[in-house]
Order: sequence, then C-alpha cells, then structure tokens
Amino acid sequence: MKTLAEFQAIYRLPLPELMFRAAEVHRQFRDYRDVQRCALLSVKTGGCPEDCGYCSQSAHHESAVEREPLLTVAEVREKASMAKERGATRFCMGAAWRSPKDGPDFDRVLDMVRVVRSLDMEACVTLGMLTESQAVRLKEAGLTAYNHNLDTSREYYSEIISTRSYDDRLETLRNVSNAGISVCCGGIVGMGETEEDRLKMLVELAHLNTPPESVPINCLTPIPGTPLANAAPVDSIELVRLIATARIAFPTARVRLSAGRDRMSRELQVLAFLAGADSIFFGEKLLTANNPSADADADLFRAMGLPVPEPTLARRTLATV
Repeated sequence: MKTLAEFQAIYRLPLPELMFRAAEVHRQFRDYRDVQRCALLSVKTGGCPEDCGYCSQSAHHESAVEREPLLTVAEVREKASMAKERGATRFCMGAAWRSPKDGPDFDRVLDMVRVVRSLDMEACVTLGMLTESQAVRLKEAGLTAYNHNLDTSREYYSEIISTRSYDDRLETLRNVSNAGISVCCGGIVGMGETEEDRLKMLVELAHLNTPPESVPINCLTPIPGTPLANAAPVDSIELVRLIATARIAFPTARVRLSAGRDRMSRELQVLAFLAGADSIFFGEKLLTANNPSADADADLFRAMGLPVPEPTLARRTLATV
C-alpha cells in the first residue's frame, strides 16, 4: 500500500471485513497476545519554543504546566527501574526542546539512554529535530528507537504548527533512519483534521525509506490554555478503522494505542486491540497528560485473557512516569 487510493479502499471496507483482514495480518506477522507495555517520562518539561497547537509544554500557550529542568541520570535510573518492575519493556523519554544543543545536556541524555539499556530495556527518546551527528551519537549510546511524529497530513500541518515545517520532520526521520535507529512515527487524531488527512499521514509513513518500527496513534487530549482545548473527541469507529488500516499497511510494526486512553471506554480499547493495536503506555501520566492507572490496565488485560505483570507490582502506580 503506497497510494492514497489504496489506503482509502482498505479504510472504507465494511467494518467486519476490515477488522477480519487486520486480525489476519496481525496473526500472520505478530503474536496477538504480545501487547508491549511502555513507560514514558518527561525528562525536561515545559518552555518549548514550538507552537504546536495541542501541546501544554509550548511557551506560546498559557497552560498550567510549569517548567522543569532536565532530570539527572540518577532520577531516570530510578524511574526506569520502577517501570521495569511493573512490566515495562520499553522506556521512553521526552524533552521539550525544538532541537537539542550539543553540550552537557545532550551528553546527559546519552547517559540516560545508556542507563536504560543497562537495565535490559528498550530505550526511546523524543527530543525534537536531530542533526545527522546527533543521531549517530544516540545510536552509539545504544538507543533503540527515536519518536518523531508527523502528527497529521502535509496539507493540514500548517493549521497546527507554524514554527517548523513538515519537511523538517521528514529530515529528522531520515537522519534517524540513516544512523540505524528504529523510527517510531505516527500522529494525533481529533485536531479538526479529516479522515483523509489521517490516511495521507499513513501514506507519508509508507513512503519513508525505512518503514516505521512503530506507529503510535494518539487521540488528542484537549488541555486548557492550548488552541485545541475545546476540540471534540474523535469518533470511536473512525479510530478503530485507522488502527486496522495501520495494522494492514505496516504488518510488522507495533501499532501503539497511545495518548487519550483515559477518555476511552474499556470496550473501545478492546476494539482497538482487536483491530491490531499491540502496545500501550502505562502509568498515570504521559508526559503531562492523564493516563489510565496501572490497576485499570491490569484489570482490562485480565478481562481480555492477556498476560499481566505480577499483580502486587501492577497495583503500584507510577506517580510521575
């Protein structure tokens, strides 16, 4: 699948047929019982110079998020160790930068990556735009994956962000891929875009030189003080169709049911897994947004008959991860 017409043809199938095809692909290329648990930590919060309309960390918006300096390596080690105890196999770290500057802060991030890898966990970071040399240094530190979302279609992008271009994002993805780091790239739904915009975003992903290793599908979390604070929730069936289409288009990738799960019913989350989603973030916070509790996730997985972490550990929530 490379063209918009091909994506549209799959997306518009009768829902039972679409779900059946997605399930077939999922079982052919992945183990449907293997739903990866990831933890996400904000290692540097607030004050970002970008003006992304959805983000509470933008310096352009009057949100309640307070600026916090870059965490220490010891703090990251503690959080990553806690996440591993609770069943996380990937530890993701986000810093509110337009792009990291070479120097002590970037060197500290490299040490954070090394610490996470020393715990036998996958390490992913999202730091904004990267140069070629920075991508190489992250690879040398052991980075597993780099997250850099396209967010939406090229045509709708300027409605959401003006401080960097779509091609800026694609350049960073090329730098990451050329360095041999897996690409984690998806988007956000519910920002006022059309269904066609969402499919155009998947088309962009399909044309990357190296297919994404994971495709996060985020539902907008409207945050007071941001331009999208009053955005309407995304239609549930549209979300399920998008996940199923992503599963068919990227059969070997993780399709990550990411932000916005706290606003989804248990039934919608189950439909998303049936459509091919096979990864979640757990813990009460995703950077600055709310997320279901570890207890709720453990109960959901038990109800689906899927493996869950050791119950006594699953009940211990992540206060800041």
